[in-house]
Amino acid sequence: MELFFNATGTAFFRAPAGAKINVKYGKGRLSVNRQVQVLNGEVVKKLSVGKGSILGARMRVKVASSADVTYDVYPGNVAIQFPEQNF
Repeated sequence: MELFFNATGTAFFRAPAGAKINVKYGKGRLSVNRQVQVLNGEVVKKLSVGKGSILGARMRVKVASSADVTYDVYPGNVAIQFPEQNF
């Protein structure tokens, strides 16, 4: 969904319900998944990418079937807790 290389960022997700979101750091067998969450379509969930993205990081969304994903991304070290856009 969103790629980061030696950069930080924050994203907020809300829909579709049942979608799984996470941040994957690294590549291949040396990669790790962090911040694993499930969307319910009502509550806004937050993912953040930190300095661990020096080897690359991806914000990922997994849905059961083709669907529109509602999210808002902010580059840099953002200190906000909720998205600026209502969705």
